[in-house]
Parts: sequence; structure tokens; C-alpha cells
Amino acid sequence: MLAYPTIEAAESSLGRNLTLPERLWFAYSADKSDYFLYCHNILFLFVIFSLVPLPYVFAELRRIPVFDRHKIQPKFRLSLQEMFRCYWDVMRLFFLVVGPLQLVSYPTVKFIGIRTGLPLPSGWEILMQLAVYFLVEDYTNYWIHRFLHCKWGYEKIHSVHHEFTAPISFAAPYAHWAEVLILGIPSFLGPAIVPGHIITFWLWIALRQIEAIETHSGYDLPWTPTKYIPFYGGAEYHDYHHYVGGQSQSNFASVFTYCDYIYGTDKGYQYHKKVLGKLKEEQKRAAQLNGGKRD
Repeated sequence: MLAYPTIEAAESSLGRNLTLPERLWFAYSADKSDYFLYCHNILFLFVIFSLVPLPYVFAELRRIPVFDRHKIQPKFRLSLQEMFRCYWDVMRLFFLVVGPLQLVSYPTVKFIGIRTGLPLPSGWEILMQLAVYFLVEDYTNYWIHRFLHCKWGYEKIHSVHHEFTAPISFAAPYAHWAEVLILGIPSFLGPAIVPGHIITFWLWIALRQIEAIETHSGYDLPWTPTKYIPFYGGAEYHDYHHYVGGQSQSNFASVFTYCDYIYGTDKGYQYHKKVLGKLKEEQKRAAQLNGGKRD
């Protein structure tokens, strides 16, 4: 809840007029508790997970050509019933594990210093904090992911997530409940190190969820804006990890690829791409030769 009873009081305390976003934030949050604002995370997770995958689901079911030519594993197709089962399993995990965890973790959020009041952070501040969150999460997630691929971790926990050898967008958070709890640590570590405004925290949760949905979509779309992010893994990169499955010791990165490169865990993927590249080149040459013979 904001410390100012009126906009005038807020402007007097800050020594300036409120910006339009700050006025809107005041209008929305002035009479709401910090706990209520924090609980928006649950709503955002539900809405994003329910809506963002729908274009991929529609493309999968209708086999839309503009999408279909970019499907990474075209031989693998799931029915609507199979995709709905995945969605329902994840939603049950949200209600039984993620939701309650969000409700009880509020004291920790207050302790580390995530704020809800005025002034709002600048766009530059938000971008810098989000960059820190992504880098911290990516590095710590990399090592946890590698641990989950040891014999015990995979058999007891991580094998659930790898039930989808050709991942779909709804399968991004599909995992054992213990894995959801464990991987929540990297997601929370960045905001704990560099605490910011609750709006920045909301953006972080939303963007991380959207990124995971795209990475598990099964489509390597050339027009996605993430193609322009340096060292970004993307759908093709992570799809290989699922394709290899439990024996995979490659492509552990959650967002970026630098850890795999530094620690040598992208060699299988690079060899795979090299072989595929040669095969495609040979097929192209064969098609050109056959075309020349027909002429």
C-alpha cells in the first residue's frame, strides 16, 4: 500500500509532478496491500501459460504452412487430447505447488526489499535489472540442470520433463513437483541480489515464462525477435536437448548458450548441426543433378 494518501501528497514528498505511469500506478495500487499486489504473480502465470502457447497449438493442429515449414521435428505430432492433458497436468501443478508457494513466500519478498511504492523505476533501471535476473538465472539454472541429468537426478526427478522428446509450448513448465521447487531458486536469486520494484518483478516472471514457452514450442520461427539477442539459445537449441533425452550431456542452458560453450557441453549439438548441414547440402546437390538430367 502506498505511503501517500493523495497524489498531491506524493508529488509534495517527491518534489515533482508524477509521470503518467506513476499516476496510473497510484490510481491502481493506492488502496491495495503489498501482499495483494505480490499475489498478482499467480494470475500472471495462469494467464500467460494459458494464452501464449495458443498460436503454437493452433499451428500444430491446423498444420499452417507458414508455421509448419519451421517445425523442428515434423514427424512428431500431438493430438488436441494429448496437448490438453499436458495443460491440465501443469495447471494442477500450479494450483497444488506453485500457487501455495507464491502465497507463503511473501515474507521473503519483503525481506529482500522488493518495493511497491513511488517513484517508479526508469525504463533503463528496469532493463538493467532484468538483464541481471536473466544472467543470474541462466548461470545457476545451468548447473542445476546438469545435476538433474546425473543418474539419480534424472531417474527420480528430471525424467518427467523429458517425457516430451519433441517438446510443445504447454510442456515448458511440465515437470516433477520437486524440479519446480528446485528451479524456483535460480528464478528468485536475481531479484534477491538486485531487488527492484514489484513491476520489474512482474515483468521478470512474465518474460521468463514467455521465453520458456517459446523455447519449448517445437518451432524455430525466423521472425521471432529473440533471433537478435546475442548468445540466445532458442527453440532449436533446446529441442536438441529433448530429442537426445536422458542420455543428453549437451545444451543445458535455459536461455543463453555461453555456459555450454565455456564448459564444453554443446559439442554434441555442434556435431549434430554439422552432420545435418552436410546431409542437406548433399540432398541439395542430388536434387540439382536430378533436375539437370531431366532437362
